[in-house]
Amino acid sequence: MRIRNLINDNSSVYTSNAYLILGDWSGISDVNTLIDTGSDPAILEQIVNAPTGVGKKAIEQVILTHNHSDHKGMLPQICKLYHPKVFAYSPMEDVDCLLRNGQVLRCGDRNFEVIHTPGHSNDSICLYCHEDGVLFVGDTNVVIHHADGHYEKAFIEILERLCRLDISAIYFGHDSPMLSGAKDVLKESLHNVRLAMGINNG
Repeated sequence: MRIRNLINDNSSVYTSNAYLILGDWSGISDVNTLIDTGSDPAILEQIVNAPTGVGKKAIEQVILTHNHSDHKGMLPQICKLYHPKVFAYSPMEDVDCLLRNGQVLRCGDRNFEVIHTPGHSNDSICLYCHEDGVLFVGDTNVVIHHADGHYEKAFIEILERLCRLDISAIYFGHDSPMLSGAKDVLKESLHNVRLAMGINNG
């Protein structure tokens, strides 16, 4: 699996990251997948220049991590150019298929599990590749150094579930990916949230 962020660090537009997932060898059976489209028109040139394989559509499917505009702003243009199948957890314009918690989708040459993670928004999801330990989180807040305020029980359960997974890398909707120490950071986040809620960490 190859992962390429199509959003430039010095983008002049407020945008999320947009990750292009490709197979290792650009095989005909791979599913070229865009996780979030971002809102920067410069993504269109990045797609044209990406090594997406001969005889294949550059973008075969789009998966939105949630419905906020900085994550889906370029969706209409990408749909017009590439006619991909579009997945999201909630209904919105240009979405073809509604996601389900636990659903498995092929992205590049890997399988990813959909994990519903409400909190940032009711339709937020993470995408997890068991084979490589890769987690795409969108804007789901999984890195909590200083917990305060109130956390819903459902959010604690989400962190508990993520801590049980073998996660080696986290790709965020904003900022650079965490390519080492991800599992320890998740455990620290869970510890901090439990502490703030007065829950025994034992």
